[in-house]
Amino acid sequence: MTPPGAAAGAADTRLLAEARAALTRDGCVFWPAAHTAPLLAGLTGFTDREWTAFQDSWNRLERDRYMADGGRYRERRHATFSASASGPVRQEPHRPHYQSRAYNPLNGGIARHFAPVEPSIAQGPVLGAVLSCCRDLFGGLAPARAWHIEVHQFRIDAARSGATPTPEGVHRDGVDFVWMMLVQRRNIQGGETRIRDQAGETLARFTLADPFDAALVDDARVLHGVTPVTPLDPSQPAWRDVLVVTFAANPPEQGPDPSAS
Repeated sequence: MTPPGAAAGAADTRLLAEARAALTRDGCVFWPAAHTAPLLAGLTGFTDREWTAFQDSWNRLERDRYMADGGRYRERRHATFSASASGPVRQEPHRPHYQSRAYNPLNGGIARHFAPVEPSIAQGPVLGAVLSCCRDLFGGLAPARAWHIEVHQFRIDAARSGATPTPEGVHRDGVDFVWMMLVQRRNIQGGETRIRDQAGETLARFTLADPFDAALVDDARVLHGVTPVTPLDPSQPAWRDVLVVTFAANPPEQGPDPSAS
């Protein structure tokens, strides 16, 4: 990946317009790395070294202690941001993540406290490019909103039993829009993303296979899920690293907090 170090040009503007049209029409978009990487790199001019540091931060995630299925295969970090329709994206004070059981029947219903995204990553040029891209993309579909933004770093350890990127099944997140971008796959098979409408009909199926491959969904209209992952070589480490960013017009409610009792 060689970042052009220039502001988004006419081709990038066209790509964003095409993505908005597809989200309006279909509720989902798949962006291959060949589209995503130069678009993001052009926004902040990040270097190969900065991208490598971004990838490496997934090696320092912490185990998700809230897995109701008893699984020990998921690691994560979390951060909260905000943005106006055209203003800067700002990081907000760290807070727990909450989903109601209506959206996450497995792990929802409580405030979940995850380790924060490391400051160098939260304020770094790679995540900055992603957040700016999302603001411009989603803001074009829902202008003049103040966005509540949540960032999730996920690692699924495929060497552990029951490893599935979406243990809650095919679902909605209870937000307006979702960005899912592959950061790295190592020694795995599976992990197919499936998009369905509210009636359960499959709209799209694809695999995030290369770093920068991304899926964008209109969460109010469609459901998404990912099939389980298993090692290609069981004797070697195996994982799937993904960045998930959600944009919501209103902050979610904060439910019961087990850490406060």
